[in-house]
Amino acid sequence: MILAILLPVQIIAVRILSRYPAFVEHWYSKIIYPELSGNLRWALSWIPFSLGDLLYTFLGILLIRWLLRRLKQRFKNPRRWIPHAMATLSVLYACFNLFWGLNYYRPPLHQTLEIAHDYTTEELLSLTRQLAEQSNKLQLEITGNDSTKVVVPHSKSQLLDLAVEGFSHLQRDFPELEYKNPSLKRSLYSIPLTYMGFNGYLNPLTNEGQVNTQIVPYRIPTTASHEIGHQLGFAAENEANFIACLATMNHPDPYFRYSGYTFALSYSLSELGRRDPRLATEVLETINEGVLENYREVQQFWEAHTNPFEPLFMFTYNSYLKANNQADGMKSYSYVVALLVNYLQQETTALRFNLHIDPIGENIL
Repeated sequence: MILAILLPVQIIAVRILSRYPAFVEHWYSKIIYPELSGNLRWALSWIPFSLGDLLYTFLGILLIRWLLRRLKQRFKNPRRWIPHAMATLSVLYACFNLFWGLNYYRPPLHQTLEIAHDYTTEELLSLTRQLAEQSNKLQLEITGNDSTKVVVPHSKSQLLDLAVEGFSHLQRDFPELEYKNPSLKRSLYSIPLTYMGFNGYLNPLTNEGQVNTQIVPYRIPTTASHEIGHQLGFAAENEANFIACLATMNHPDPYFRYSGYTFALSYSLSELGRRDPRLATEVLETINEGVLENYREVQQFWEAHTNPFEPLFMFTYNSYLKANNQADGMKSYSYVVALLVNYLQQETTALRFNLHIDPIGENIL
């Protein structure tokens, strides 16, 4: 009964905490969470398979069993089963918020970096051209032919291992990106995730990064880096995407850099198309055919796995995002463009990260 009573108390407490992002940032995201998440990854990283996937399976079986029992009993004795159900939800809600969920209530990343969160079309155009140029350059260096798509030579397991190197490079100048006790795993449910339309996910109860390894291999670097971003406490999808860009675009491996630049370019080009289709078309015409072939490869992959239930899964996830302090839901993904545009323009921030900015050179970030 006590656990059942604690459920509404927890909900109220989280609502109150959500009004104090600076408090959450200092005490939870920078002190409590790093210790909890690091210890969870340390405890589970040695297991070669995803314990989180198995945990979800177990919870799913229990839920189905509970529903069948309630149906068989025609939901009689509500005074008995309602408190039990509330007690279970209370424990799960507490674990979710303690182990990861409170990160949703951190201040927006642009405030932490002290950069703006809007940009002009001219600034967006400049970024898109830079990303297109670097994507073209990497594609040509890798393939030797501007019409050939990039094929990643690494195995999927190697890609997960290599993803950590991008953060090892960044943590020297951005301590918050120090990634200890790696726990990136191939999801046991990669095929279901594919039909649901997801590249991967973070299990908030085990802090394992689950990567859908059924996706096109050249997209695995950004997906793996995105999940590491979540593991490091960047709960917002747009912020995890930005972190993925930083880690892959600065990676020593050219295939990771290519994945990062084309990933950023896809968002930048889409945003430019929404603002000015004519300018987007002009940039699109400068992109190598090999890069476009990689984009088509990704598009064809997802089109081959579309199904009638995918919109339902997306609606559910969109609702989940909105319920966790992401008012724009899935639309918030485009915010990564704002972070990239303004990050590049903020000289003091660039000096803080000690990253090289060269509008036409080898590294944008």
